[in-house]
Amino acid sequence: MTTADTEPADTPTGPEPLPFEELRVPVPGGDLAVLRWTAADPGAPTVLALHGITANGLSWGAVARRLAGRATLVAPDLRGRAGSAGLPGPYGIAAHADDAAAVAEALGLRGPVLAGHSMGAFTAALAAVRHPGRFGRLLLVDGGVGFPAPTQLSPDELMTAVIGPAMDRLSMVFPDRAAYRAFWRVHPAFTDRWTPEVDAYIQRDLVGEEPELRSSCRLEAVRTDGVGLFDADVLAAVRHLPGPATLLWADRGLMDEPQGLYDEERLARAGLDGTGVTPLRAADTNHYTVLTGEEGAALVADLLLKAAARATG
Repeated sequence: MTTADTEPADTPTGPEPLPFEELRVPVPGGDLAVLRWTAADPGAPTVLALHGITANGLSWGAVARRLAGRATLVAPDLRGRAGSAGLPGPYGIAAHADDAAAVAEALGLRGPVLAGHSMGAFTAALAAVRHPGRFGRLLLVDGGVGFPAPTQLSPDELMTAVIGPAMDRLSMVFPDRAAYRAFWRVHPAFTDRWTPEVDAYIQRDLVGEEPELRSSCRLEAVRTDGVGLFDADVLAAVRHLPGPATLLWADRGLMDEPQGLYDEERLARAGLDGTGVTPLRAADTNHYTVLTGEEGAALVADLLLKAAARATG
């Protein structure tokens, strides 16, 4: 009998998550939970990384491992999520952008590379615009370039169109962590891409006690942030960046569907010429695995290190 025969069917395989330290950083209304993977060299560059709309800082765990101690990675749980779930509003992309600047100031980060995934990419772009000189180069991962909202949709309909099933789980109750894992294991984006790092990231979202566990994401925060993605200043931020940026886009979508958030045609319509934004396709990735998958995380880490090297150069 092999080891595989004796392991539970839902046992994730792959590299184990890297240890991190969790800090508390003061922001308006309370303290923000901030995860930090420290570089081996004290003089190494720093990356400030922002997560997606219903995610948390541990979504950057695979990238931290791929950085392999060559850069310090700082990833906050944005207000209304995970370790920062207790922070009150106001929510919105501008509030997160200002929180990112507060983290950089509190931790003494000088010109860190600023990265964001999904909603975090829009937040990163707006943070760079609202706080010029605070951050270095930008990496926008499958987000940051938006399109006007369909005018006929209500805010709730708009949210369903934007993140769909991710909203459903915010009102669900789970009897134990295994049930939450099972809920995510059937998600098309993760079906054959489940790893210990993904498992740790997903489990960080849970709050409460068995048999009443639920997502830490505050519904008010998610709704406000989701609708805020279509605010004029948020959509315009990518056109007013103070420096160059890379947009790394996944070629598959949130549900691993063939149509991703971006493609060559959509990016051409976005009119990025003259913005300083360089689009780059991440082949064979979807909206999630462009960050959490082995190939996606390796590509993100490489781009972050290159961005840091260009800044110091």
